[in-house]
Amino acid sequence: MKNESNRVAGVAVVVPNTSPPEFSPHTTCPNENTGVYSDNYGPNLAHCNTTVWNPRGNGLSYEEFDFPVFSLKEDNETEFIKQCYLDHNRAVNGSAPQYPLCAMQLFSHMHAVTNTPTCMRRNDINFSINPEMVCDPLGDYNVWGSIRPYNDTVFGHKENESVVIAAARLDSRAFFWEVSTGAEGSVSGFVTLLAAAQALREVTHEAPPTRNILFAFFQGETFDYIGSSRMVYDMENGKFVIDLDNIHSVLEIGQVALHSGNNLFLHSDPVSRRNNTVNDVKNLVNNLQSSTAGLGFLLVEPNVSQPLPPSSLQRFLRAQPIPGIVLADHESAFNNRYYESFYDNAANLNLTYPSDLSPEEQLEFVTHTAESLTDVATVVARALYKQAGGDESRVNTIKADPKIVTQMLYGFLVSSNNSWFQACLFVHYGAGIPPHSHSLFLSQMYSYLWVQGIVPPNSTERDSFCVRASVRLTKAVSPAFELGEYASKDYSTWTESRWKFIKARIFLVASRDLEMLTLGVGVAVLFTSLLVTYFISTKADVLFSSTREPASAAY
Repeated sequence: MKNESNRVAGVAVVVPNTSPPEFSPHTTCPNENTGVYSDNYGPNLAHCNTTVWNPRGNGLSYEEFDFPVFSLKEDNETEFIKQCYLDHNRAVNGSAPQYPLCAMQLFSHMHAVTNTPTCMRRNDINFSINPEMVCDPLGDYNVWGSIRPYNDTVFGHKENESVVIAAARLDSRAFFWEVSTGAEGSVSGFVTLLAAAQALREVTHEAPPTRNILFAFFQGETFDYIGSSRMVYDMENGKFVIDLDNIHSVLEIGQVALHSGNNLFLHSDPVSRRNNTVNDVKNLVNNLQSSTAGLGFLLVEPNVSQPLPPSSLQRFLRAQPIPGIVLADHESAFNNRYYESFYDNAANLNLTYPSDLSPEEQLEFVTHTAESLTDVATVVARALYKQAGGDESRVNTIKADPKIVTQMLYGFLVSSNNSWFQACLFVHYGAGIPPHSHSLFLSQMYSYLWVQGIVPPNSTERDSFCVRASVRLTKAVSPAFELGEYASKDYSTWTESRWKFIKARIFLVASRDLEMLTLGVGVAVLFTSLLVTYFISTKADVLFSSTREPASAAY
């Protein structure tokens, strides 16, 4: 269709309810040009030379299409369109279809053209009082919080402060807009990290570790590490509450829901590990491996020397050598058969529920996937506590709550209303407090959120409460746009087009003969009208002259 696009006005794709064996519209080497590996850093590891992480990738999301492509669900509207086609367009017994024919028109006008440098330059060209923007930088907000709060008005290096960063990505991508659930690609990781944060809340209050733990959730990672590169940039330029020298180590939770055997894998950077100053990787590995006691899986390092998989940790390593591990369910190529596809959904994680359960009962039903992620969250929480210098005697008391994991998986992947994500972050990091506890000093240390709460039995009103938490939002917009370097090779330069209202309509088309007849009648009427107008404007004196001929004859 693309090769013959001069004959294609648009495509409407009906998404089936069943998934294909595999499908990934992303590339085979995600984010290869903005990671740590390059001609100057591990050149033999760059561009997936040793490990192709996403071998199923067909690059469809990176293709350019000159016609609109719409996604339709299998519902009543789709059936109506199909029936319109069957009633009017389908040939019967080999004969040509008869008019009127069913037609569909797609509207998706985009303002942006060419590339980001051109698009951003056109944004600055103002010829009117109300200039129209044509594109915007891709961006959102990173979410971060720490077990010991930071004054969010004091940026830069903290003397004698050592911080362990626990990270996960928030975003996902698909070929079609707003259908990227990212069940394995992103949800499995950040749900695991949220559950680990919840498991650490009590023990870190009772026996605080010597190092702080900062939980970071990055946005825009699939688009060349927008969120992590912005946080690193802010740390380098004194615009974040800590800087890179305060970072003791990094533990990132990647795709962790599809481990087929009894192993999860600990990925590290072989280049920085050759640096004698980066010796804490082994300590982090030992803390992770020793935290699996009593659980049904092991944490192992890959058998061969290979680069880090696509991960936020790569952006930290681009700035300076930092000990770090990426926890994942794959040793080499992704287990995820639907990476960055709308098929990476609840079905991909085998989130199945008995048919007789109500939505409320499903919210409490602990699936096998929830049990698995609960164990992973327990290991992550224990390892973070050890890595931060916590009390060893309390480590085995740390356990993640399977109900928390169950509710989050259901809320993000099954329920149609998953807008409570940020509230979830606040509740997990925070604790209910009286609203009047707010003060100017505390407002610099904490965030406050009024939460609706649940509806108790035999009641119609929710138990609302205030949450105080050390959770903050920071910009996740690429530094390229702050620097005005729209063709940057170091930072993401993704932009999104502005567009007019997206819609489609279906209607019946008359035959060509009728169209030509209508056109002929229209031309005749138009010609007559023009002729009459001409005589009225140029011969008016004849109509009203006192000639021998009657005015009607002259007319």
